[in-house]
Amino acid sequence: QLQASGGGLVQTGGSLRLSCAISGRPYSSAVMGWFRQAPGKERDFVATTRWSSGTTAYADSVKGRFTISRDRAEKTVDLVMNNLKAEDTAVYYCVAGGPSAFGSHAPRDFLSWGQGTQVTVSS
Repeated sequence: QLQASGGGLVQTGGSLRLSCAISGRPYSSAVMGWFRQAPGKERDFVATTRWSSGTTAYADSVKGRFTISRDRAEKTVDLVMNNLKAEDTAVYYCVAGGPSAFGSHAPRDFLSWGQGTQVTVSS
């Protein structure tokens, strides 16, 4: 199971840190990541990381502003979001998939989803 936390309300240009707590033990080849869904829109890829190596991949829209990281000892996956913009407003979901899911923008490639946490960026 995946439990996301850390969402909230922040002003444009501000920062937030999302965290995903993982129940159980991810297998070494797992890929962890974040998707987001704005009202009335489809779920969009944000970032992924390989559980074993920490290699990362980002959507172009967040590259340079967001950082994904994993802590294997604590079994968490964090998403640090800087320089937030109004268009970052969405429900953010922690996800997990197999090794082929790395960098995938397709929600169907991720079999496990957390409950989502709301991020609202106000101007």
